[in-house]
Amino acid sequence: MKFQLETGAARYQINSYQRNQALVVNEQVYHSSLIISPNRLETWSAAAFETLTVADFEQVFAFKPRILLFGSGASFRFPAPALLAVLYQAEIGVEVMDTGAACRTYAVLTAEGREVAAALLL
Repeated sequence: MKFQLETGAARYQINSYQRNQALVVNEQVYHSSLIISPNRLETWSAAAFETLTVADFEQVFAFKPRILLFGSGASFRFPAPALLAVLYQAEIGVEVMDTGAACRTYAVLTAEGREVAAALLL
């Protein structure tokens, strides 16, 4: 699915998401999971939903988001509460959705100037 590029203040914009295959950010194709915010982009150590660890979610701290959008892959899956507890303790709000929905929501929230990050599994 493609997204329309907004002319906002966000340095990193998601252009498209190809289910289970790739994310396109600023016209560059990524074939791995990512954490993205308006001003930062990193590959995410999380390789698959089944192997998620607390350390994977701790990687989000460097982004300092108020809201984290967790894209669980091609389908909606909610991680174990113990995995997300580290984010709740840091007072980071978490919204869980499939990766396509997380990409769309990220586009809307960055256009609004929100302090958001998205942790996106492919």
